[in-house]
Parts: sequence; C-alpha cells; structure tokens
Amino acid sequence: MGKQDFSEEDIKARYITPAVEQSGWDKKQIRYEYAFTAGRIILRGNITSRGKQKRADYLLFYKPNLPLAIIEAKDNNHPAGAGLQQAIEYAEALDVKFVYASNGDSFVEQDLITGDIRNLPLDAFPSPDELYHRYVSEMKFSETGEKALLEPYYWVPGYKMPRYYQRIAIDRTVNAVASGRDRVLLVCATGTGKTFMAFQIIYRLWKAGIKKKILFLADRNVLVDQTISNDFKPFGGKMTKVENKQLDSSYEIYLALYQQLAGDKNVEPFRQFKPEFFDLILIDECHRGSAKEESAWRKILEYFSGAAQIGMTATPIETKEASSQTYFGEAIYEYSLKQGINDGFLAPYKVIRIGLDKDLVGYRPETGKRDDNGYEIEDREYNVKDFDRTLVLDKRTKVIAKKVTEFLKKTDRFSKTIVFCVDVEHAERMRQALIAENKDLWNENHKYIMRIIGDNAEGKAQLENFIDEDSTYPVIAVTSKLMTTGVDAKMCKLIVLDNNINSPAEFKQIIGRGTRLLEDYGKTYFTIMDFRNASRLFADKDFDGNPEIVIDITGDDPIEPAIGDENDPENTGNDTGNGSGAGNTGDFRDDWGTDTDDAPEKPKKYYIKDVEVKILSERVQYVDKDGKLITEGLIDYTRKNILGQYARLDVFLKKWNEAKKKQAIVEEL
Repeated sequence: MGKQDFSEEDIKARYITPAVEQSGWDKKQIRYEYAFTAGRIILRGNITSRGKQKRADYLLFYKPNLPLAIIEAKDNNHPAGAGLQQAIEYAEALDVKFVYASNGDSFVEQDLITGDIRNLPLDAFPSPDELYHRYVSEMKFSETGEKALLEPYYWVPGYKMPRYYQRIAIDRTVNAVASGRDRVLLVCATGTGKTFMAFQIIYRLWKAGIKKKILFLADRNVLVDQTISNDFKPFGGKMTKVENKQLDSSYEIYLALYQQLAGDKNVEPFRQFKPEFFDLILIDECHRGSAKEESAWRKILEYFSGAAQIGMTATPIETKEASSQTYFGEAIYEYSLKQGINDGFLAPYKVIRIGLDKDLVGYRPETGKRDDNGYEIEDREYNVKDFDRTLVLDKRTKVIAKKVTEFLKKTDRFSKTIVFCVDVEHAERMRQALIAENKDLWNENHKYIMRIIGDNAEGKAQLENFIDEDSTYPVIAVTSKLMTTGVDAKMCKLIVLDNNINSPAEFKQIIGRGTRLLEDYGKTYFTIMDFRNASRLFADKDFDGNPEIVIDITGDDPIEPAIGDENDPENTGNDTGNGSGAGNTGDFRDDWGTDTDDAPEKPKKYYIKDVEVKILSERVQYVDKDGKLITEGLIDYTRKNILGQYARLDVFLKKWNEAKKKQAIVEEL
C-alpha cells in the first residue's frame, strides 16, 4: 500500500505529527483539529441549529497564550503546498505569523511577517525556540515587549481561557502598551467579553511589573459593580472602588465612575492625585464622554495624560462633535457584531416591524381640539418623532402593550424583556399599560413588570435580579436610557423599541442587550419588536449585524413567532420625566397653576385618550447570501436559491449521483 493510498488522517498520523514532535514540539504545545469558532447559529422561525466550526489541522503554541504556527494537511495526491491558502486564511483570523502546508512528503512554509516562502524537508521543521526567536526578531519586540509577551494569562482550574479573538485583542493591546504606545483603541461588539479582556490586559501588564497603578473608568455604577464582583474578582485586596469622592492612594487597581472623579466646577476629586499617579487607564464605553473634546470627563484623561490610555467600545464615534479615533488613534483590533454572529459566539436575531397608522400617516387634531388636561392642541401634523415626547396618544401605548403581551403569550411569558421608551414618564405609562395586559402574572408577583430607570431606587435595586439568569423576576424591564449600554442581560430574549433612535451607535448598543448567548438556559437567539422603524438603521454602512428575518406587521394580524441614564451628564433630558402621565393627569395644573394669569400657553406634553390607533399588513424579509434583506416568502426564497445552484432536476440528480459524500450536498442545501 503506497503513500498515495493513505487518507489525510493517515498522512497526519504517519508523517506530519512525527516530524513536528521530532523537531522538539511536545504534546502540550500541539493542538490537533483546533476549533476556533463555535459554528454560526442558524435561525429559521423559532428553531435553531449550529453550523460548522472552523478548524485548523494543527495549531502550535510556544506558550499557552502564544500560538506561533498553523499547519494544514492534505493527502499525498495533492502537492505539498495545496493547503497553504487555507492555512493563511486561518492564520490571518488567528493572528498567527508562520504558516505551513504538507502532504507527507515535505513542508511548504510562508512567513506572514516577511512574506517569504520556502520548501522544507520533512525532517527540517523548525523547533519551538527557533520559531519563537524568529518571531521576536522579525516583530522587533523590545525587552519590555518580550517580557509582556511571555507573561501568561490569569488562569486557575475552572477559569475560562480567552477565545481566539479575545486572545488577539489582549495580546495586541498588551504588546502595544509594553512597546510604549500611549493611546490604544480596542473595538469589540457588545457581548464579546470586553470586561474579561480588560481584566486580562491589566493583569498581564500589572503582573509583569510594566504598569503598577491602574485606573478602570466606567460611566455607569452597575458596570463598576459588575466588574468588581465578576471579572476583576481575582485582584482581591489590591483593588478598590472610588466612592464618596474619597481617594485612597494605597491600592494598585482603582475602579471609578467618570462622575465620581470629575465632580463639578467647584470640586474636582481627580486632582487629589498627582498627574503622574496612574501609569495605565482603561476607559470602558469610551465612545461616550471621553470622545468629546469639550466633555467634562475628558479633563480626567488630559490631567493624567502621562498614563497609557486604552479606550474600549463596541461603537466608536466619528462625528463633527466627537471622535474616538482622533483621541485614541485607529483601532488596534476590531471584532464586529457580524463576525461574532458568524463565528457562533453571539446570538442571531429576527425583527418584527410593526407599523401603526398614526405613525405612518401622522395625526392632525381637528380645529380647537383640547387635550385631556384642557389645553388647546397646537394645530399641526404630529408624527412618530412627536409621540410621547410632545404629544401622547394613550391608545397608542395600549396597542403596543397589547402586542408585546400577545407575543409573549405565544412564546414564553417569562422571557426576559426590555422595553425602551422615549423618557421616564413614557416608561411609567408603558409599565401601567403592560400591567393592565398582564394582571394575572403581576398579581402573583408585582416584580413581573418593573420600571428600571435612573431616578427610581426600587427599580434600580432590581437591576441585578433582572440580569441574573437564575432569577425569575423581574421579567419585563421598562426603561429609557439606563439600560442602553453596559447591562449584561444574558437572558434577554425580547427587545421592544418604542423610542426614537437616529444614531447607529446607539442602535447597536441597544441591540447588544440581547446578543449574549446562554444555551444552557435555552437562549440561542432573540427577537426585536420595532414600533419606531429604528430597524432602518440595519441598512447603515456602519451597521454590520443583519437580522435573520424582518417581519412587518400591519392590520390586526397576530404575531406568529414561528414566522421565518442617571449618571450620564451628556444626556439632555432623555431620561427625565416630563409632565404628567396616566393616572396623574393633574400634574400640569398643579405645577403650573392653570387658574393663574401666568399659566403657560402650552404644556410640555399634550395627552389624548380618545384618538384611535390601529396596526396596519405584514411583510416578511429574509437575509440573502450577501447579507441584504429581500422581501419574499421563505418557500420562494428557498426555490430561488436552489434554482440558482441546480437549474434543472436532472442537473441536481447528476450531481447527487456523482458525489462521493452525499452529506456534502446536504450541508450545501
């Protein structure tokens, strides 16, 4: 039996593996059939399955945190370099610099740093030390850079190891800082583990003695608390949270809110430290205050300008008013929402778009019409941008609450749900409307539906329970701005959009509340119910995570699920109450005294209970192979794609009969 009769697995076992081991690589350094993606979750209706994982035949590690080479094998009927292109594709994804291909006769090597290609006899595969020293030399690592390179990740038995993209993000950032770069931008989609990456970056630089006093900045209290109790827990007594604007210089790792350090014009607590106190600062959600030159928060970074500063975000901002790249420079690494979904690390989603008649055609009050509080309504056409901000249609809120409840009843009434509203007052009215539709479950437990916003202590206290996958209540969280960023709600299965969103960055942040996967708890995808056409932002060039399905609902058609901040000074009233709400219709009169001569001519909001609001037809859109939405039924969509591959039945049968492995065609279908 000749070498050409051996399978690829035989070639690997008889020739390639022995050659690698004989060159000095031990079994702990060699990863066979290394799977670096999880396989995309394929969503059809409410059924999911996993696609194929990406696997490298061999991945060779010098240290557990330092892969150096990829080998792709082919059987002996192929030339030695046949697997080189596939190996390069995997190497670029894994940020590995040395690529090899073999058919059992020899190796073909390509150095992705220099671009050089050479042929090697089977017994001349480079040793671990040889390859490592080539890597350090060609990458031009400094002595400090090499020290950081060899510093291992934090790991204890049972602790998670970084995924491939997390490793790349951590390594590139650590290497950049160790090499003296003072501003670094890291862009990773929501749900990809940015806080875990931040911990490993800090840990390696701190453990190597390269950075000794470190500040982690966030803009939400819940972010800091989650970080301390979860990812940063191994720092233990070396770590402190800055509270009550009191700064203790005896710690090494500091976690703080921008607001705590910034203070106000009269007192700026960050000045208690000398400008050179910190030598490393990590800025979480850096697209917010720190991106704006005139921001009060930027003062903190400029005061500690001598420290290396790492900005982390899912949504870098590039506008006339704010720029992440202008301050931090071009991103050192980016892992997008689309990549996360394609790799199977993030949950896919479908969109139900619901068009309300008054949203689509507008509402104009008849002449002289007064609202429920007796104010004459300004005569003009009101549209979706006005609703719940300047004019409230009570029945619009009730229609939305009814539709959300209908969806939950047909899927799972205990699916964690976030409802995004225009402002605090709108959130309270929506909470009451949802209670009216879910009295049975609300009577069983009043925490079934809760308003979780910045100025409501009772609701904020339940935020931890909402994001806890083992806690049943609250189920429905009604909010405005508080939960748009940083809330790690792994079990969120439904996001309801009833707020006006014009920013792709904000839209992506909100979508990110549902992208976490939790398969052990049955969460493999999530649904977005869009009442404000925010999903138009899927088409924005900066948005890269297309939905699996978009359903437009009009008419009284039922929803069929099986078809296809309080700490943010940059907010300008979006998270504050404005005027009266349901059950409190006298607030404007009480506040402004309508019986006096100085009463205003018009209120902050008009309230109308007697205007009917209806839902108008249905359109289903699917994502085609190019990631674009197409409007057609699933059967038509499938027919078109099959005909594109097999124009006639006899063509399909011929391919089927010729195929050595029928499974290949099944997988293609």
